Amino acid sequence: MKRHNVTGVVHMDQMKFGLAEKIRETTVSRRGFLLTSLAGGFAVASEPVFAQAIKTDTQGITAGEVKVPVKDGQIPAYRAMPAKGGNFPVILVIQEIFGVHEYIQDICRRLAKQGYYAIAPAMFSREADVSNMSLDAILKEVVPAVPDAQVMADIDSTVAFAKASGKANTSRLGIVGYCWGGRTVWLYANHNPAVKAGVSYYGLLAGLKGPNKPADPVDVAANLKVPVLGLYAGEDSFVPDEVVDKMRNELGKGSSASEIVVFPAVNHGFHADYRPTYDRRAATYAWKLTLDWFKERGV
Repeated sequence: MKRHNVTGVVHMDQMKFGLAEKIRETTVSRRGFLLTSLAGGFAVASEPVFAQAIKTDTQGITAGEVKVPVKDGQIPAYRAMPAKGGNFPVILVIQEIFGVHEYIQDICRRLAKQGYYAIAPAMFSREADVSNMSLDAILKEVVPAVPDAQVMADIDSTVAFAKASGKANTSRLGIVGYCWGGRTVWLYANHNPAVKAGVSYYGLLAGLKGPNKPADPVDVAANLKVPVLGLYAGEDSFVPDEVVDKMRNELGKGSSASEIVVFPAVNHGFHADYRPTYDRRAATYAWKLTLDWFKERGV
């Protein structure tokens, strides 16, 4: 395991509860499509928003909401890409539990500035509009209701949408995700071997298996064919060291050439520049690792 000395610990006192327990033990019935367009700004559950939040402009890029056809309707997504040209490599951006809010949209714009067709589908569209929900309500009422199979299918549909746009080269396909989306990265890399590379920011690795979630990342790690870079926090109570070590051991049994980097003395959400958990040094270095990982693997 690679280790990097990064200072600036911020503890997540406002989230002192068992994330995996809340998600795993709660069951909610499906309610159909409840989100038809993206909300502006940051999700209420992520507030207060800190002044350090990065705002990427749209100069030289095209960015905005699109509708992605899925098997039972359509879901909103945020897409950003260079304003000129085409045949752009594609990066799927998978949301946190807060939905496709301003932070995730900004990630898309940052990637577009790097020459990518970046698209973030709203993965909770059938279950709720999480933009005005509390964190506890999202964990209890939304996350347990989203089947992994549905998530995989919606991402497949997003790839098909990108391919049909005439602007994207889906043969150069990458995926990056944060927190809930970080877990999804590992699972989608197992689901779709056509992905060239993935990056998971502090995605949960174990503890969520249930009726809607038949496997955790640790269960599929040895079978992976796609190289995934896991970026984890040394002070993350949601993904403790022993689980990270187990994941590393499982990855070592396979041939994906995946890697895990642990940043000591930082917490879950260290890349989330709008939150108190943000650590500028760790986030900056993690972003460099992310871009290098994609470029070196043909994305």
